[in-house]
Amino acid sequence: MPRKDFTCSHQLRVRWSEVDMQKIVFNGNYLNYIDVAVAEYWRAIGLPYPEGYVDRYGNDVYLRKATVEYLGSARYDELLDILVRVARIGRSSMTFAFEIWDASPAAGTPLIAAELVYVNADPATMTATPLPAAVRDLILKFERVPPQ
Repeated sequence: MPRKDFTCSHQLRVRWSEVDMQKIVFNGNYLNYIDVAVAEYWRAIGLPYPEGYVDRYGNDVYLRKATVEYLGSARYDELLDILVRVARIGRSSMTFAFEIWDASPAAGTPLIAAELVYVNADPATMTATPLPAAVRDLILKFERVPPQ
C-alpha cells in the first residue's frame, strides 16, 4: 500500500529493552508498537480511547484477529514510523491496516505489514453490535482513501 494512503502516523524510537539477543526488535514488540498507533488513531479522529469511544457510545471494540508479516528488522535506537488506517468497515467490525517503516529518508520498503480486525460489541453482553454511525462518519471523513 502506498505510504500516502495512510492518514495517521506515529513515530517512536526502539528502546534497548525491546531488542533480543540478535540485537533486533523482538517480534512480539511490533504488536506493542501497533497498539500505540491504534491509540493515536483514536486520538486523531477525536475519540481518545476509552473515554471518547467507550464512555460516549457505551460500546467497546475487541480484537478478533491479528496478522503480522515480518518483512525486515528494526534495531536498537532506530526511529520508526508506524502508519495506521482503517482499511475496511463492516456492520460491526473494522480492519486496521498498519505498516512500520524505518523513518530514515532512505527506507524503501516497510519492515512490518499488519492487520487487526476489531469487533464492536456491547461490553455487558459481549455480543456484536453495529458500529455507531457517528464513529463510521468520523473514520470516513478522516481517511484519504475510503475504507472498503
